[in-house]
Amino acid sequence: MTMHTEKFVAKVPEVTLAFWIIKILATTLGETGGDALSMSMGAGYLVSTLVFSLIFFLCVIIQMKVTRFHPFVYWITIIATTTVGTTLADFADRSLGIGYAGGVSLLSVLLIGSLISWYRILGTISVDSVSSPKAEAFYWVTIMFSQTLGTALGDWTADSMGLGYMWSALLFGSLLLALGGLYFYSKVNRTLLFWGAFVLTRPLGAVVGDFLDKPLSQGGLALSRYTATAVLLICIVLCIVFTPQRAAQKNH
Repeated sequence: MTMHTEKFVAKVPEVTLAFWIIKILATTLGETGGDALSMSMGAGYLVSTLVFSLIFFLCVIIQMKVTRFHPFVYWITIIATTTVGTTLADFADRSLGIGYAGGVSLLSVLLIGSLISWYRILGTISVDSVSSPKAEAFYWVTIMFSQTLGTALGDWTADSMGLGYMWSALLFGSLLLALGGLYFYSKVNRTLLFWGAFVLTRPLGAVVGDFLDKPLSQGGLALSRYTATAVLLICIVLCIVFTPQRAAQKNH
């Protein structure tokens, strides 16, 4: 019986309030950390994307090699997806010149395509099924697309649509609350609600991160990207240490 139970224990965390708090902190850190390398250090979007992509692939390899859920390994990998998502979205939107709308459209297609492929091959896109190498591969590819999409979406609303950072944060925060309401007071598919919330936490973190480190003339607080990144990282570590972190499990 024990062996049967362990077989179906996922290598990703149970989705709790602590999960969403850490996820938002991680996405905000991804914005400030990505901007720190590409802008403050002057590495540029392409070089920064290559650096963070290498870190991302190394983290995924480690995550896939461990035999059970490790909170720090998992969240370091999530942070890696947020930083590469930040610089990759900025590279596509600005350096390639496809614009925020083009970036959002392209990444939406990639994200939906990843989820459809995952479902057609494995029969589920539920996070509690992430217990095999194939499921993990789909999981991390999908997350990378969602993080990159979230960055482009946050920039689109804040800049192109002219909402600014605070109004954009309120918009995405309200949408997340709406999804929370659907979770508690409706019978909408829980897996779809999870992925919807997972995507929306990224633009929320992106606009909050921009609000923290962008110049006053652009509506930000002009805080040091290095300081903001360090503080966010400390908050994430404290949350991991002092909140329950256990693996998600299938209900059968």
